[in-house]
Amino acid sequence: MTANHKITADHILVGDGKVLTDTVIITDNLGKIIAIDDIVNHDKSSIQKHRGTIIPGLINTHCHLELSHLKGAIPTGTGLVNFITNVVQLREVDQEIIDAKIKEADANMYANGIQAVGDISNKIDTADTKSSSPIAYYTFVEMFDFMNENNTQQTIDQYNSVFEKQSDTCYNKKSKVPHAPYSVSPKLFEYLANANEENSTISIHNQETPSENEMFLSNAGQMVDFFKNVGMPIESIPFKGIKSIEYALKYLNKNQKTLFVHNTQCTAEDIKKGNAFSDKTYWATCPNANLYIENTLPNYQLFIDQNCKMTIGTDSLSSNWQLSIWEEMKTILKYQSYVTFDQVLQWATVNGAKALGYEDVFGTISVGKTPGILLVDVDYTGVETDISNSVVKRII
Repeated sequence: MTANHKITADHILVGDGKVLTDTVIITDNLGKIIAIDDIVNHDKSSIQKHRGTIIPGLINTHCHLELSHLKGAIPTGTGLVNFITNVVQLREVDQEIIDAKIKEADANMYANGIQAVGDISNKIDTADTKSSSPIAYYTFVEMFDFMNENNTQQTIDQYNSVFEKQSDTCYNKKSKVPHAPYSVSPKLFEYLANANEENSTISIHNQETPSENEMFLSNAGQMVDFFKNVGMPIESIPFKGIKSIEYALKYLNKNQKTLFVHNTQCTAEDIKKGNAFSDKTYWATCPNANLYIENTLPNYQLFIDQNCKMTIGTDSLSSNWQLSIWEEMKTILKYQSYVTFDQVLQWATVNGAKALGYEDVFGTISVGKTPGILLVDVDYTGVETDISNSVVKRII
């Protein structure tokens, strides 16, 4: 690629709702946008013209890259509790296999147009790949003590070691985060609330299965049975009679960005409480993983009605058929037809970049950014745009 590389297409979707036509994007040899100009000001022979629609690189706000070796290993439709059991039982395999599958998944995500990833890490398996990847990774080192405060300090020490070995060079970032309300004690929540800088993003799995709320509301259900089997002291479940998100909100730091993940069981009232907690609240949806594990999806209308800052994730290859945000967008539009293409594009680009603190670099096609430039074989027709049979291709 030479300096002043010039690119155009039938439509250019900036990522924040703006649509450009008869426009050329000019980048330097590293993909940084140095100008966006009317096409009439340029010699047509100097412009790379594409049929279709240009969009910015996609942001995957929730992934478990370290589970990439489990693709196809866990059946669909098991429900979350059985899924977790399978992950625990199956994740330990030869390290060479784990390493190879991590690198393969990383390369596939980049080829699928993903520019940045919010990635959950319980181990250091992904650190080397992330340090050399063209993808920017925000690593969430996830901590859980199974509600047993006798294990809290050991948990902190264990995962602080993992945290120290994670990449934070170039665009890479990292935070210490809680796994989920049902697996984090008050003592560990209190530690994590003060463990990161104020501009950090905190990820937390939220209301992914009915038994999560049942555990807090009535101290019963499949989740309680699971934790009894792993030795969790059920009598230590705090604040009985409230939902899991209400428990988490007692401890999260409202000065940090909070990314609630999955949210399939959220009601309008839950969403209202999450938004009222902070103006830095984001909601990540992973539709294909939700269908894979529990055959359910969030009610997106509830989030749209409250003007939520929505983002999109893939979860892991243990719970998905591929790691592609474009495919997640297709799934949302297929099963929730009231959601528009323009909406999911913003969720997948500018919203995701803001959630991970990358809005100065990624998320929109704007001068000064290096967002990645993708081409999709789509005839853009506004909110009715059909992407069901489309593919995404990386240009830059």
